[in-house]
Amino acid sequence: MPSRTETPAFAGVTGGDGGIPVLTTERLLLRAPSADDLDASAAMWSNPEVVRHIGGKPFTREEVWSRILRARGLWSMLGYGYWAVYDRDSDRFVGDVGFADFHRDFTPSIEGIPEMGWVLDPWCHGRGYASEAVKAAIRWGEAELSAPEFSCIIDPDNRASIKVAEKAGFIQSAETTYKGGPTLVFRRSR
Repeated sequence: MPSRTETPAFAGVTGGDGGIPVLTTERLLLRAPSADDLDASAAMWSNPEVVRHIGGKPFTREEVWSRILRARGLWSMLGYGYWAVYDRDSDRFVGDVGFADFHRDFTPSIEGIPEMGWVLDPWCHGRGYASEAVKAAIRWGEAELSAPEFSCIIDPDNRASIKVAEKAGFIQSAETTYKGGPTLVFRRSR
């Protein structure tokens, strides 16, 4: 597996750790989450700015470790999951992007539909990294998954993520309540 700094010179997909594909874009490397990500990921998830629209409560280091383990486990259970995202030039942690099926308890149900998610460290907000990573993940998903559509859920106050979703072709399909808060449901057909 290429390390974060030994990436292919072309944009594309290569083999990865544990069968998790490595995706490259012009500026980003999306690779299997690993124990090496814990410090950077814990710093990101403990930032109140990051979690403001994702439950509002900063994550502990232990909770972040559980997220990393869950991200790896998604791949073996579902054949898809989350990638750790790094800036190719600086080798700096950018965030997480990927797909899941968390069997969320709300209506309308998105159970069985790969649900996209993304979270980026504030240092890289406003640089187009979220759109670039989401686009790479969608390209992979369309090539590798048989699902006719993808979904995502977003806090209605998170204008930046709504913009990323719409730019990636997601269309708002419903308003619902999830864990006591208003939530927008988006879908993207192939």
